[in-house]
Amino acid sequence: MSASFSAPTIGPHTVIIGGGASGVLMATHLLSCSEAGQVTIIEKSDLLGCGIAYATDNPDHLLNTRVHNMSAFPKDPDHFRRWLRLSGEAPNATPDCFVGRKTYGRYLGSLMADLGSRRLRCLHDECIRLEPDLNGVTALLKGGKTIHADFAILATGHAVPPHVQDGMRSGWDFTRPRTPDEPVVIIGTGLSMVDHIVSLIGSGHRGPITCLSRRGLLPRAHAAGSALEFDAETIPVGQPVSAVLRWLRAKTREAEAVGGSWRDVVDGIRPFVRAIWQAWPREERRRFLRHSASWWEVHRHRMPPQSAAMMDEARGRGQLEILKARFERIVSSEPVCEIEVVTSTGERRRLSGHVIDCRGIRRDPRTDSAEVILDLIAEGRARIDSLSLGLDTTSQARLIDGRGRAAQRLFAIGPCARGALWEITAIPDIRAQCADLARQLIGSYPGAGVLPVAHSHKRTAEPLRIVHGQAR
Repeated sequence: MSASFSAPTIGPHTVIIGGGASGVLMATHLLSCSEAGQVTIIEKSDLLGCGIAYATDNPDHLLNTRVHNMSAFPKDPDHFRRWLRLSGEAPNATPDCFVGRKTYGRYLGSLMADLGSRRLRCLHDECIRLEPDLNGVTALLKGGKTIHADFAILATGHAVPPHVQDGMRSGWDFTRPRTPDEPVVIIGTGLSMVDHIVSLIGSGHRGPITCLSRRGLLPRAHAAGSALEFDAETIPVGQPVSAVLRWLRAKTREAEAVGGSWRDVVDGIRPFVRAIWQAWPREERRRFLRHSASWWEVHRHRMPPQSAAMMDEARGRGQLEILKARFERIVSSEPVCEIEVVTSTGERRRLSGHVIDCRGIRRDPRTDSAEVILDLIAEGRARIDSLSLGLDTTSQARLIDGRGRAAQRLFAIGPCARGALWEITAIPDIRAQCADLARQLIGSYPGAGVLPVAHSHKRTAEPLRIVHGQAR
């Protein structure tokens, strides 16, 4: 017999599908409001706040963003640093330093521990269907429960392929090679690749490492700098991709002429990226994705200087090779994996060894999304955006159904819904989206007010786990 759960009638009840970073930030901003009502998080793993990004146990896997940009609260940028100091996790952390991603998972979990009350319910289960009606929305769970709520928010994170091709390992599988001397081949040269290089070198791997991608681009390293302040009137919103790139190059030359760098320009334009993306018609967005997105991402999403130093040393001693090539096929998976690639000069090469698929987050949401999303699409309650980046939503995060209508009860935030905003995969962007949506959901309730966020700052030895419906 299926069990059901209904929230108290005071204030709206919001069910959040996914307890990773996006889901925890969403719950945090809702529970920070005195009139938010009940919040239910449904998470299929037993950890809150971790997801694929912050579940790592490797202390060398660092955040690729400085501490001062990782607060859960846009209006309290020092919140994360205070937690690091008062919890004992990193008492000497500075605003500009980089800390471990596992530590950040603990921080996100601590938000739930501090805000958790009878208004918060955490269920270790998987949502497989959402059924909206005029009175609310019902979430059907794999374990048999049904949850009745006023709103449902999808926060399922990145679309991750359920399986990798035979012989290869997933980009989130950090199993060591069979021997320290075995050749390693990594398909993709983004931040996931950096994590694997750091893990391999840190574990004493001696064998050659070959990383390949079509352009052979590596994430740039963080360095000292200061974001430029641009007047909104000077930003080339509504202009073609080519004009935006010319503007960026011109501003970079100006910055360099006075001792700055491209980093100051990229960081300065960040608040306007959403407006630029939304002003582009579909074909201009497609042009950006085809020709410029890779260049933008390696400058926008940088690696910590510690990781960059490890990679530079490995390249300097000849252990690490970056190859401009396209993955073609798996030739054999036994006794070791062998793949065929085509280099930028047209040469076909075969590489073998411990092969890892790190081709990034731009996957096919029609096949790689969570089961609940696939069901929503099949039922016509949601659709994929025209560029296949993720769920199609309005700029206010409302799901758009198969007939182009904006939902009243269903929302999607974070990486699972990139199409409307593009830059919605990093914490600074996600936290702002969550804060905006929280205000939107509770704004119609009289007397809504923000509660002071009081934190115990107790040190959490492990990421927060879901035990019997509670976050512990």
